[in-house]
Amino acid sequence: MKLRESYTCPLEIVHDIIKGKWKTIIIFQLRNGKCSFSELRHSIAGITQKMLLEQLHELKSFGLINKKTYDGYPLKVEYFLTKRGEKMLSAIKIMQEIGIEYMIEHDMTDILDEKGICY
Repeated sequence: MKLRESYTCPLEIVHDIIKGKWKTIIIFQLRNGKCSFSELRHSIAGITQKMLLEQLHELKSFGLINKKTYDGYPLKVEYFLTKRGEKMLSAIKIMQEIGIEYMIEHDMTDILDEKGICY
């Protein structure tokens, strides 16, 4: 994704950086440290391999994640949050809390139970 050439405020930039279904979920999945592509793919229900590669590329280009490639066969690549990504994670954790509160208020706790999310 390409950013626009002009913005009226910093929030517009952040919105453009994280918009879409998957970016916040990928960042949240990296909260515990490095993950391989395969680990990310299996921990995010519904994401295709192509979409995950695309989203990882965009997050890397925006400086939210980075990757480390190890020599050898088979090829091993791990993704991790940068300092900027860790800041974004703080905001995403707050968004997660708001989502949990909303789900509780609207009797949607079965989804939380299914995911093993404590409330």
